[in-house]
Amino acid sequence: MPPSAPPPPSSRGATPPPPPPGAKGSNAPPPPPPAIGRGRASSGPTSLGKGRGTGATNAPKKNSLKPLHWVKVTRAMQGSLWADSQQQENLSRAPEIDITELESLFSAASASDGNGSKGGGRRGSTITKPEKVQLVDLRRAYNCEIMLSNVKIPLPDMINAVLALDSSVLDIDQVENLIKFCPSKEEMETLKNYTGDKEMLGKCEQFFVELMKVPRVESKLRVFAFKITFSSQVNDLRLHLNTINGAAREVKESAKLRQIMQTILTLGNALNQGTARGSAIGFKLDSLLKLSDTRARNNKMTLMHYLCKLIAEKMPELLDFNKDLVHLEAASKIQLKALAEEMQAVSKGLEKVEQELAASENDGAISAGFQKVLKHFLDTAEAEVRSLISLYSEVGRNADSLSQYFGEDPARCPFEQVTQVLFVFVKMFNKSREENERLADVEKRKLEKEAMKERTVTNSSARKDGVK
Repeated sequence: MPPSAPPPPSSRGATPPPPPPGAKGSNAPPPPPPAIGRGRASSGPTSLGKGRGTGATNAPKKNSLKPLHWVKVTRAMQGSLWADSQQQENLSRAPEIDITELESLFSAASASDGNGSKGGGRRGSTITKPEKVQLVDLRRAYNCEIMLSNVKIPLPDMINAVLALDSSVLDIDQVENLIKFCPSKEEMETLKNYTGDKEMLGKCEQFFVELMKVPRVESKLRVFAFKITFSSQVNDLRLHLNTINGAAREVKESAKLRQIMQTILTLGNALNQGTARGSAIGFKLDSLLKLSDTRARNNKMTLMHYLCKLIAEKMPELLDFNKDLVHLEAASKIQLKALAEEMQAVSKGLEKVEQELAASENDGAISAGFQKVLKHFLDTAEAEVRSLISLYSEVGRNADSLSQYFGEDPARCPFEQVTQVLFVFVKMFNKSREENERLADVEKRKLEKEAMKERTVTNSSARKDGVK
């Protein structure tokens, strides 16, 4: 191999030391490449000299450049690209490189460079933002952030509204969503053990951290939800209870219904005379629904039609008996079991309020406003519930007495069944009455038409007789 020329002087004017001696032959290491830098002898643009393009420079760099993380070859194997490049000087030379351009593109970010980023070499809007710390399950965190975006209230204001039990800031839907996204014990433990920068936490995690500042936050939110819905819940209960009382009173006080029931008893005994079913002193309530099943011989009329016809002819003042039963339809849709469950829910909710009020006495200043508002609510709510319990007891007695009014056992024929049978009977009665009226109207028009036809024939005959 021909001897290599010494490298040009460095930017400081000193000549690098010669390469260390090595063994002669094809495996000897190549000479060092030209230095990168601005030599005193250079008059052209700053560039990488026309060296062989292998190895690294020993000359100092003007600016710190981003490194290329490669694995360096320290020994060129015979027959390899790197060994061949040493033999073919002209073909293997690297192109001239503009160092200024290289520095501008690949300079490492300095501590004072405001445009530096983790990724380096990027500017403006392309800077990579630091990633948020995710400690909560991703799906739960995602759903939580959706909920928070819908609430659109800053976290501190949200917490203040909870502690003030302020329903003008948070409605029932928002409070119930907050309950769904209260941190679990495991999530609380994870967040308590986090010692990093709280500002780096995700939105869901920061929300959980804010909630954790409130003692027993989930309990307080449930009390808040109960307070919001209490008035409407109590009003609905009271309305249903009063409806039951009203229906029971109206049915028992309706003289028209009593007369209709007596008429049905008379009809039934007449039909069943001489049989085991005859001479009855009364009948089971669901027998009312069988009046439409008993048909006349001509199959055109049922016993219900006949009942309506009989009443229309003999006691027409009874036909509108349904006007006495104002609350019957609404009462027929109420289930006493559902009311009992609602009453139990109200009572349990009030117990939770009492428990949270007692527990919050040890919270300190953070729950002072909460305690004041909750105590005032509790005083009012307790009076409401006491009144409701009294009304509920009265309804239970009246519901049983309605079954007993028709000679039924409340256990076998409860209030719900009584009102439903009566309501269906009222509809069947009105339908049969209307059908009777339509039939009578058709019959009337038919008779009028026949009478008119007969008069026409009579008049025509009279005119003919007069002509003669």
